[in-house]
Amino acid sequence: MIILKSNEEIEIMREAGRIVAECHAMLSEIVKPGITTLEMDRLVEEKIRSKGAVPSFKGHHGFTASICAAKNDVICHGFPDSVPLIDGDVITIDIGAFYQGFHGDSGWTYAVGNVSQEIDDLMKACHQSLFLGIEQAVIGNRIGDIGFVIDSYAEQLGYGNVKDFTGHGIGRELWEEPEVPHYGIKGKGVRLKKGMVLAIEPMLTLGSWGAYIEDDGWTARTIDHSICVQYEHTVAITEDGPRILTVL
Repeated sequence: MIILKSNEEIEIMREAGRIVAECHAMLSEIVKPGITTLEMDRLVEEKIRSKGAVPSFKGHHGFTASICAAKNDVICHGFPDSVPLIDGDVITIDIGAFYQGFHGDSGWTYAVGNVSQEIDDLMKACHQSLFLGIEQAVIGNRIGDIGFVIDSYAEQLGYGNVKDFTGHGIGRELWEEPEVPHYGIKGKGVRLKKGMVLAIEPMLTLGSWGAYIEDDGWTARTIDHSICVQYEHTVAITEDGPRILTVL
C-alpha cells in the first residue's frame, strides 16, 4: 500500500532529511586517504543522535551499523570496517535518520584523494542521472518515467545500470511501496500523486550491472568487480514539483 504524506508529515521528513544532509556535509570534509569507514560510522551516529534522531539503518533487519559503506566494486549494503581508505578509492556512504517518526535517506559517492578520469566521469554521470530522474517525479507521471530517463542516459554513455536494487517509497518505514526501479518504460507503472515520497538512488557501473551477495547476506558487489557509484535523495511529490528533502 502506498501511503501519502500530509504537508505536516513532509515537513517532519524535511527535518529528517536535513539531518542526513548535515552528515554528508561533514563527510565531504573528512573523506580522504587514511580514514576508515568505521570512523565515519561513529561520527555519523554521533551527529544523528546529537540532533535528536536515531540512525535508521542500525538494527534494521539485523544490520549492525549506522551507515552502509560501499567501496569500489561494492554496490550497496556494505558494512563499515577498519581498513584505511587509500588514494584512488571511491566510497559510497548511505545514511538514514529517523526523526519524530519519519525517515530521511540519502547515499552519496565520494572520491578518496585522486581518482582516475574514468571514475570521475562515472561519478558525474551518475549524479546527473539522479537529477534527471528527480525531474520526472511530478504529479501525473509514472514510476516508469523516472527509470526510463535514468536507464536511457546510462545506456547512452555506455555504463552499467544496476537492476537488482531499486529505490523505494519512504516515510514511517524506511522501505515502503512503491518500488522505484532505475529502468522502466515511459508511461508505465504507478502514477505519481501529491504526498508520495520516494528515495531515488541510481547505481551505475563501469562494467556489468550484474550483482552477487557475499556470505554475510548483505554486501552486494558487481559480478565482474567493476567500480560502482551511487547518488540518492529523498524526494516529495508536491503541487510545486519535486521537492528534495535531503539537502541542507
